[in-house]
Amino acid sequence: MGASQVYNFSEPVCSWQGVFCDTKQEFVVKFVAHGLGLSGLISDNTIGKLKKLQSLDLSSNRITGLPSDFWSLGSLKSLNLSFNQISGSLSSNIGNFGLLKSLDLSFNSFSGYIPEAISSLANLQVLKLQHNGFQSSIPRGMLNCRSLVSIDFSRNLLNGTLPKGFAAAFPKLNSLNLADNEIHGRGSDFSGMVSVTFLNISSNLFQGSIVDVFGGPLEVIDLSNNQFQGHISQVNLSSSFNWSQLVFLDLSENQLGGMFFENLNKARSLRYLNLAYNRFSEQKFFQIDNFPNLEYLNLSRTNLIGHLPVEFSLLSNLRTIDLSKNHLVSRIPPLSTKKLQSFDVSYNNLTGNIPSSILEKLPWMEKFNFSYNNLTLCATRFSTKTLKSAFIGLSNSCPIAANPSLFKRKSTTHRGLKLALVLAFSLICLLVGLLFLAFGCRRKTRMWAVKQYSYKEEQIISGPFSFQTDSTTWVADVKQATSVPVVIFEKPLLNFTFADLLSATSNFDRGTLLAEGRFGPVYRGFLQGGIHVAVKVLVHGSTMTDHEAARELEYLGRIKHPNLVPLTGYCLAGEQRIAIYDYMENGNLQNLLHDLPLGIQTIEDWSTDTWEEDDNDGIQNVGSEGLLTTWRFRYKIALGTARALAFLHHGCSPPIIHRDVKSSSVYLDMNLEPRLSDFGLAKIFGHCVEDEIARGTPGYVPPEFLLPETDSPRGATPNSDVYGFGIVLFELVTGKKPAQDAYEDKETTLVSWVRGLVKKNEGSRAIDPKIRGTGPESRFVEALKIGYLCTADLPSKRPSMQQVVGLLKDIEPCMNY
Repeated sequence: MGASQVYNFSEPVCSWQGVFCDTKQEFVVKFVAHGLGLSGLISDNTIGKLKKLQSLDLSSNRITGLPSDFWSLGSLKSLNLSFNQISGSLSSNIGNFGLLKSLDLSFNSFSGYIPEAISSLANLQVLKLQHNGFQSSIPRGMLNCRSLVSIDFSRNLLNGTLPKGFAAAFPKLNSLNLADNEIHGRGSDFSGMVSVTFLNISSNLFQGSIVDVFGGPLEVIDLSNNQFQGHISQVNLSSSFNWSQLVFLDLSENQLGGMFFENLNKARSLRYLNLAYNRFSEQKFFQIDNFPNLEYLNLSRTNLIGHLPVEFSLLSNLRTIDLSKNHLVSRIPPLSTKKLQSFDVSYNNLTGNIPSSILEKLPWMEKFNFSYNNLTLCATRFSTKTLKSAFIGLSNSCPIAANPSLFKRKSTTHRGLKLALVLAFSLICLLVGLLFLAFGCRRKTRMWAVKQYSYKEEQIISGPFSFQTDSTTWVADVKQATSVPVVIFEKPLLNFTFADLLSATSNFDRGTLLAEGRFGPVYRGFLQGGIHVAVKVLVHGSTMTDHEAARELEYLGRIKHPNLVPLTGYCLAGEQRIAIYDYMENGNLQNLLHDLPLGIQTIEDWSTDTWEEDDNDGIQNVGSEGLLTTWRFRYKIALGTARALAFLHHGCSPPIIHRDVKSSSVYLDMNLEPRLSDFGLAKIFGHCVEDEIARGTPGYVPPEFLLPETDSPRGATPNSDVYGFGIVLFELVTGKKPAQDAYEDKETTLVSWVRGLVKKNEGSRAIDPKIRGTGPESRFVEALKIGYLCTADLPSKRPSMQQVVGLLKDIEPCMNY
C-alpha cells in the first residue's frame, strides 16, 4: 500500500504521523491516514492487529479492499473509509462493531444489499453510505439503531419502500438524506420525525400529499423531483409547523397545484426557495419583501401573472433569480445587484428597457437571459454570441441619450471633406475584405468557418432541431430548447438547458466540431460560469427510456478515477443522448504519437484543437509532443491507462468493459496526466454498437471477435480490453501505428511484427528511435513482453489488468506515478 513511503519503521510506532496511543504508550487507539496515497488491498496482519483501536480514518486514498482480520476490531467507535475504491458487498461482519458511533463508507463502489447485521450497531450515531451502488431496500434491522443522529444514503440504487415505523424509530435523528435513489412511498412516511432539521428526499418516487412532511423543527426541506400531487394550500392545515425557522425549501419538479400556501409569508428566515415546474394555478407575486435573507429564488413555470414587485429592490442578498416561463408583464424593477450572479426572466411579457444597473452587472454574472420578451435593448456593448443566446427576440433600439456624441453640433465647414474621407476609407476596407475572402476560399480545406445565424434562423431553434455536419446528421425532436434540462453533476444549482448547449457550441456548428467519432460528433463548448466541456452526441440512439438512460449516465457520472476522463453531465434531447465531459486540453495519444509531428489532425473520437496552424505551417503548443520523446513520459501514460482499465474491471461493480481501447481513447489533461475516455457508453448505445466495434478500428480487433468459420463478431470481455491495451503499449514503445505503417511485409500488423521479434528475443529492434537513450533498453524490452502477454491469441492466456499494473510497476519501481 505504499506505507514505507510515509512511515519510518525505525521509529517507535506511537511517534508515527497520524498514530495516537493510550497514555501508557502501549496500544494504538487512533490511526489517521487521510489522503496519503495508499492503494490496493490492505494486507492481513496489519491494521487487524490493532485490537485496541477506537478510531480509524483511511479516507481519500485508493484502497480497493479490506483484510479478512479487519472485522476483529471490536473496539472501534469511529470508522471512516470514504473516498476510496472499495467494491463488492458490505460484509455482514459489520455487526461485530457493536461500539461503533460513526460509520462513513461514502464515495466508494460498494454494491449489493445493506446487510441486516447493521441492526447490531445500537450505539451508531452517524451513518454515511452516500455515493455507492447499494441496491434493494433499506433493511428493517436499521430500526434498532435508535441512537442515530445523521443518515445519508443519497446517490445509491436503493428501491422499495421505507421500513414501517421508520420516521418514529429515530428520536434523536437530526439529518436524513435519501436523495437520488428509487425509493417509493408517501409523505406520511415522514410524519412523526420529532427532531429532524435537515430532510432531503429529492429525486425519488414519493407521491401523494406533502402535508405530513411539514412537521417538527425542520429547517431544510428538499422534496424536489418526485411525484407529489394535490393542492399545496393544504399545507396550511399543518398549524404545528414552525415556519419561522425554515431556511431551505425546494418543491420543484413535482405535480403540485393550487395557490402558494399563505403560511409561506411567515418564513422570514428563508434563504433558498424553489417551486419551479409544478402545476400551480394562476396567481400574482406573494409579498416578496417578507424574505429579507433570500439568496436563491426559482419560480420558473409557476403560472405567475401580473407585475414584478418593486420590493425586489429591498432584497440585497439575492444571488439567483429565475422567473422564466411565466406570464409576467410591465417593466423590470430596479434590483440590488451587489451579489446577483444569475438572472433569468425569459419567456414572459415584460416591456420597457432593461435597467442600467442590471446591464452594467451582466459582464460579471454567471448566467442571465432576457429572451422572448417585449423588452428594449441598446446592444452596443454585447457580442453577437451573447445577443443570440440571452437576448433573443428583443428590439435593438438605442436612444439618443445612449450616444452622447449625437448631442454635439456638427461642423458644416469640413463636412464634405469628412464624407469623402469616409467613403474612400470604406472603399479601401471593401477591397481588403475581398482579398481576404479570396485567400480564405483557397484555405477552406484547412479551416472550418463558424456559421453566423440571423435572428430568423435563430427562431427555428425553438424546434424541432436539425443539425448537420459533413458526415453526419442528427435531429432532436425538442419543442422548446429552454424546457430541456442539462444536468451538470458538480453544479446542480446552475440551471442549464439545451438552449445553453446550443449557445455554448454555436448551435452545434462545424466550427466547434472537435471530431466525428464512430458513434457521433463531439463539439467543444464553453458553458456559462467558465465550464469548458466536450459535448458528445450519441447519434445511434438506444432502446433505453429517458429515465433508464438518465440513471445510467448518473451512474457513470459517479465513477471517478485520476486516469478517467470525468463525465461532467448529460442532456436528453428528444431521441438523442448527449454526454458532457471535461475538456482535455492536450489532445489524445493518437494525435500526439502519430499525427501531430506531421501537423495532421485525424477525425477519430476526440481529436482536439489545442494545437493550431500558424502562417508558417508550424505547430503551436506542442509541449506534450516534445515530452513524448522520453521513455519516462510514455511509461507514465502506459501505467495511467492500465490503472484506469484495472479500476473499470476490478473497482466497479458490475465491472465496466471499455470495448474500444485504443490510442485515440487516451487523453492528456492540462497537467499532462493520462485519462481514458468513453467508458461505459456501450450500454446506452445498445447492442448494435458491439457489432460495429467488432468490425471496427483496424489493428485493434482481438482475434476472437472474428471467427473464420462464421466471420461474425463476438461480444467484448475484459480480455478484449486487455488486448487493446497491449496494442497501445506496443504503440508507446515502438512509435508505430497498429496498422497501415511501414513494416517489412505489407500484410504485417504491429501486433504480428512485435510478437515475432519478441519470440526471437529481438525486441530491441522495435524500439522507437525517438526514445532510445532516454532509458535502459532492457526496460523497453520488458514493456514489449508485457504487451506480448496482453495480445495472446487465446483470451484465457492474457493477464488481468490488475496483473498488468503490477508488471508495469516492476519495470520502474522507483518512479512514483
